[in-house]
Amino acid sequence: MTLSDPEAVSGDNEYEQTKAVFSKIKGLIEAAGGQMADIVKLTIFVTRIDQRAHVWRARKEFFSGNFPACSLVEVSSLAKPEILIEIEAI
Repeated sequence: MTLSDPEAVSGDNEYEQTKAVFSKIKGLIEAAGGQMADIVKLTIFVTRIDQRAHVWRARKEFFSGNFPACSLVEVSSLAKPEILIEIEAI
């Protein structure tokens, strides 16, 4: 599932946007009867990899124990200039 909604950007920086996307992911997983610990793989696309510490900070707020496998990929842009991150969760 990809949960970056180009029509509803939440936040002006990587930390705020990452928290918003993880909140959406958590809501969808819990609505299906699961939990964040059920995620086995994340792919996170960022436009500024030098800001990755903010992404990791937000990730720590949604996962405890071992994190799922994760790839962090820098891209030149996403659907809109104000979108700084996109997250795929399996």
